[in-house]
Amino acid sequence: MRTYKIIVSYDGKNYQGWQRQSTTGNTIQGILEGSLSDAVGYPVRIHGSGRTDAGVHALGQTASFEVSRKLDEENILLSLQENLPSDICVYRIELVKNGFHARLSAAEKKYEYHIDRGIYPDVFWRKYAFHHPKHLDVEKMRHAAMFLLGSHCFSAFCDKKEEKSNIRDIYAIEFREEGNLLHITYHGNGFLYHMVRILTGTLLEVGRGEKTAEDIPVILAKKKRENAGFLAPAHGLFLKEVIYKKTKTEDRE
Repeated sequence: MRTYKIIVSYDGKNYQGWQRQSTTGNTIQGILEGSLSDAVGYPVRIHGSGRTDAGVHALGQTASFEVSRKLDEENILLSLQENLPSDICVYRIELVKNGFHARLSAAEKKYEYHIDRGIYPDVFWRKYAFHHPKHLDVEKMRHAAMFLLGSHCFSAFCDKKEEKSNIRDIYAIEFREEGNLLHITYHGNGFLYHMVRILTGTLLEVGRGEKTAEDIPVILAKKKRENAGFLAPAHGLFLKEVIYKKTKTEDRE
């Protein structure tokens, strides 16, 4: 068997999220599997690094799959470009060491959330940034974000309690202002269901003066979803990058 890793970008606006579903074929995973199976010549199942919700986008989603033979990577990429819809793009494929799994092998992830602070929605960003014309105190948001760094139980910042543990490590939360746009990047070892969008909603409430930075440790300690902020809209969120530990050797046979 051969294991391959692919890097995928997609506009999630028209899809019911990443995960394959029995009730619809309109998912990123389902469409990718169909096109990849056609390219390879037999059914192929892929594993994503994680699920993105309906309407969420990706700049660098990672997926892996196994096949019985070595592939012509260039021809597979060309076939995928010809057959995938224009809002889904596989831009890299590589043979990796057997045992690699896009989700289980992932070490870190980066998400980015975009906010449009202009009075009127930006024509070019309206599909990819949450329009929020109210004044935001970004310095207060930065201060609040400091309380979220490190290892914490993020039960208050997720909408499902299905995980074995809600403890996650956040390494950095960075704010970048670009005119009316505010970009918030989250870097951690993993994120729970809706976690980034709830973190963003909470930080926005701090920026609006509805919460304070000192509320964050209390919210973390109480572990109650109702104490955290609102769920920021899906269309402002991008999966930016999935990071894997480097292996000493790669099986290229």
